[in-house]
Amino acid sequence: MAQNATIYKVELSVSDMDRHYYETHKLTVAKHPSETDERMMVRIIAFALNAHENLEMTKGISTEDEPDIWQKSLSGERDVWVALGLPSEKVMRKSCSKADKVIVYPYGGRTADIWWDKIKGSTNRFENLQVIGFSEKDTGALAKLANRTMKLQINIQDGEVMVSVGDSIVYLTPLKWKSAA
Repeated sequence: MAQNATIYKVELSVSDMDRHYYETHKLTVAKHPSETDERMMVRIIAFALNAHENLEMTKGISTEDEPDIWQKSLSGERDVWVALGLPSEKVMRKSCSKADKVIVYPYGGRTADIWWDKIKGSTNRFENLQVIGFSEKDTGALAKLANRTMKLQINIQDGEVMVSVGDSIVYLTPLKWKSAA
C-alpha cells in the first residue's frame, strides 16, 4: 500500500534586503514519503531565495516533467524553474530549454561536490543556468527545524541567509557554483 504525503503548514516571512522583497507566504508543503526533512527544508529555502508573487511549489519529486518550484508568467510561460538535488546533464539541458531561468540547488555534502566536479564542464553552454549549493552542515541544521506547523522568518542580506523558527536560528551561506550569463 502506497504511503501518502505528509502535509506541512508553513508561514514563510521573507525579508530579502538584496532584492527588496518583503512578503509573507502561507504554504502548504506536501512532503513525499521518500523525501527527507533536509530536502523539504532546502525546498522551502529555495522558495524564499526566489520568492515572488507568482512562485509556486509543484508536485515536485513525484513528477518528472515539473521542477520542485516554478514561476510562470501571466501568459503561462515558465520564467523560473527551480530544481533540487543532483540532476543529470540531460535533465538540466531539458530544464534549460523549458524556462528562461533555471536554478539548481544541490545538497548532500561530499556527494554533491563529486556530482558537481563531474558535471560542471558540461553546464557551461547553459547560459540560463545557475547552480547554488549549500554545505552539509547548513542543510543538516535546517533539517532539525522541520515541524508540521512552522512559522519561518527568513532574512537575506549580502547573499547570507538567516532562518529563524521560534528561538532557533540557522545561518546559511549559499555557494554560487555557477552563475547565469
